[in-house]
Amino acid sequence: MPPEDIEQFISELEKNGELKRVKVQVDADLEIAEILRRTMYSHGPAVLFEDVKGHDMPVLGNAFGSMRRLEIGLGMTDFTEIGARIAEMTRMDIPTSILGKIKKLPELSKMSSSFPKEVSGGPVTEYSSKDASFGDIPITKSWPQDAGRFITLGLVATRHPDTGVRNLGVYRMQILDDNHALMHWQKHKRGARHGDISKDRGQKIPAAVIIGGDPATIFSAIAPVPEGLDKYLFAGITRKGGIKTVKCKTVDLDVPANAEIILEGHVDPADVRDEGPFGDHTGYYTPVEKYPVFTLTGIMRKKSPVYVTTVVGKPVLEDAYIGKVIERSFLPLICMFHPEVTDFAMPAAGWFQGLAIVSIKKRYPGQAKKVMMGLWGMGQLSLTKTIIVVDDGINVHDTDDVIWAVTTRADAARDVTIIRDTPTDTLDPASPLVNLGSKMGIDATQKTLEEGYTREIQQEVRPDEKTAGIVDSRWSEYGI
Repeated sequence: MPPEDIEQFISELEKNGELKRVKVQVDADLEIAEILRRTMYSHGPAVLFEDVKGHDMPVLGNAFGSMRRLEIGLGMTDFTEIGARIAEMTRMDIPTSILGKIKKLPELSKMSSSFPKEVSGGPVTEYSSKDASFGDIPITKSWPQDAGRFITLGLVATRHPDTGVRNLGVYRMQILDDNHALMHWQKHKRGARHGDISKDRGQKIPAAVIIGGDPATIFSAIAPVPEGLDKYLFAGITRKGGIKTVKCKTVDLDVPANAEIILEGHVDPADVRDEGPFGDHTGYYTPVEKYPVFTLTGIMRKKSPVYVTTVVGKPVLEDAYIGKVIERSFLPLICMFHPEVTDFAMPAAGWFQGLAIVSIKKRYPGQAKKVMMGLWGMGQLSLTKTIIVVDDGINVHDTDDVIWAVTTRADAARDVTIIRDTPTDTLDPASPLVNLGSKMGIDATQKTLEEGYTREIQQEVRPDEKTAGIVDSRWSEYGI
């Protein structure tokens, strides 16, 4: 089983040589972030800062900064398992007859075991208080021109005001004072949707900020799951077992029982203030914008919690590895809706919203454009700026192979599609307007006569198989 909480995760990382402890005193104001950036860019370990100036709480950073650490945290090596489990549950027929139910019991039991389980108490309830302050927590400042300290890996829990479906989202939070912060949930995010519904009703929305928790729950908060899927259920699907939850003390929400810290409160959608600048994962400072205020009403935490944080900036940093797991885990779902898709990649250098590369088994003219349009209609992929579609013989994870396909199979006038006035990521520094820009699709598949390609298709050069076999068998003789 994957680790149950951050304490277990730290232990497993240390056993596997994936964690270093920093025992000298460090400052949460810029110094921790500078250390973490250098560590991340050099593909270094997770870092546990044990002595943070002005605080008695250690800070964990770069915990997910390698594929190996994510394998440890999620308890698997093939991340497509996650999407495959969701696809399996989606296709599962719920029987109506008694005999049918008996036959389906093993499958139904497997599905129900992923649901969250409410418990009366847990590690995070060891200490609670309504006299809470952000000042008690070693919240970091990452970049010199940041507007202040930001919570960067808080899992923000809200509940849909109508359906009750629970959401977890990672939205940065700028600290204003001891009891107030700004909630940077962008227009396209589910938390913002919950906030808008509450605003229309003249209400504040309860929210809880979860610091820490088991790695599967942290991953689930970041992952763009299908609309309507409860994030706590998704966490259970990811870890092959339902998470335990407890009730908050000051708001009507349930939260993971094994979290490190829970910051309880509410967001007032009608109270918006200037947020930013903040050095973000595009590699640029995002400009000042209006976002709603979160008011802290209480805290629950372990007796000796660990503050978990991350640093973002120009790729490739820690978030790149989490993005790669998202890419792999959602491939089965993409294939479920688009069965011609054979592989999918979102390069880290494109900060995951900037570029997607898709390979397809092409059967008919125009199929590449059909896939582009379909992907732009799927959840967070609606924000992807550029999609390149290649044939299934192209390795989407090999930049050289993709560039070769684009330059040998795409004609600019024929195969480049531009769509204007479409939704874009709020953080996109190139869009002419915030949240509104254009898309580009490149069809780098081999064109056919039906698509107007009247030339003879040139034959791709390939080695002679017999000679290649001989060379394989004699390779050690050559001494190369």
